[in-house]
Amino acid sequence: MYAALRLQRKLKRELRHGGVQVIVVDPEPYMTYQPFLPEAAAGSISPRHVVVPLRRVLPDCTVVIGEATAIHHGKRTATVRTLATEEEGTGTVDIHYDELVLAPGSVSRALPVPGLAEFGIGFKTVEEAIGLRNHVLEQLDIASSTRDPDVRDAALTFVFVGGGYAGVEALGELEDMARYAVRYYHNIAPEDLKWILVEATDRILPEVGEEMGKYAVRELRGRNIDVRLETRLDSCADRVAALSDGSRFPTRTLVWTAGVKPHPILAATDLPLNERGRLKCTAALQVEGVEHAWSAGDAASVPDLTADRPDAVCAPNAQHAVRQAKVLAENVAAAIAGQPLTDYAHKYAGSVASLGLHRGVAHVYGRKLKGYPAWFMHRVYHLSRVPTFNRKARVLSEWILSGLFKREIVSLGSLENPRAEFKLAADTGRHPGAS
Repeated sequence: MYAALRLQRKLKRELRHGGVQVIVVDPEPYMTYQPFLPEAAAGSISPRHVVVPLRRVLPDCTVVIGEATAIHHGKRTATVRTLATEEEGTGTVDIHYDELVLAPGSVSRALPVPGLAEFGIGFKTVEEAIGLRNHVLEQLDIASSTRDPDVRDAALTFVFVGGGYAGVEALGELEDMARYAVRYYHNIAPEDLKWILVEATDRILPEVGEEMGKYAVRELRGRNIDVRLETRLDSCADRVAALSDGSRFPTRTLVWTAGVKPHPILAATDLPLNERGRLKCTAALQVEGVEHAWSAGDAASVPDLTADRPDAVCAPNAQHAVRQAKVLAENVAAAIAGQPLTDYAHKYAGSVASLGLHRGVAHVYGRKLKGYPAWFMHRVYHLSRVPTFNRKARVLSEWILSGLFKREIVSLGSLENPRAEFKLAADTGRHPGAS
């Protein structure tokens, strides 16, 4: 989206007069600002304000809602499956291009853990974030209503696997929300909730440095969160989380945030990949050894010109991806005009992470912050980075309102199966609430 946005500005005259066409293909009609997913799950931000509608911000581009299933760069053709082709039963359509920008990002990396595919919950999309919020609140309802102690314990046990940004921030925000919500349950106390963070390495949040990572562990443990380092999830079959240290936790909630992998579309191309399945790119963001092909973000392996090691590549994170996208668009426009290209170079500025309301850690430009200042910096930074003034204003207003009023603790589980009630009424011939 960022690359198309910059191209739209650079080539505005050509787009308006039909000399150039920018086609954006994506399975969803919006771009998700992933750093806000934890706050959306906690109810601090409305889910529709975490996404940016493509058609609104890219009015001069052609937006195609569909999924690329294969790319034949030798033929300059992308094979795309759209909603229309599914309805028509025609399978796929071919889109021909002159320049290819391949930036599909990454997907969750699921390991062959028994039971993970059946019971695990991911945390990369806004649908998963809202589904997890509904799920957590539903577990409180189950625990409050049941007389079976085993069912109650499983409902009140929440296991998060992965100590990176996604896992730690999601755990911190949801634990905050659940601890607030239980004040409205007459038979559940905050200490009844069991939160467990499982991390295979010896630290969490490696991006903020060792010192701030250790502080984050102390902060979480101080909130009665069980942080288990150098521990793996061996199985979650039958809704029991079995860990490598021998512990077993019956649970109805297992959130998997243990890493990502390149999008599968990369393997369905004739472009060169490295050993990790990412596109080999030059510092100018061209696919190595291939003309008219470009990439950025998680899908691209881009040399880090600011690093000390000559073989270093840019980390697959948003800080690099957004900046790479802008340089990529400038280079595509330059290539069309026959002008020289610019190499991408950005020295890593640091990282900020939220641990829940008014808590955070940060390591930015060599300075270390923790607690409220780090949390405030986290909000300010991401508010400045979320696209469009419209979204900035809406997110800021929601933060202000959430500070003035109480949290929302409503679970809208019916959103995940909206036709259930109507189907029941249609099958039985009467509304389920009728006497």
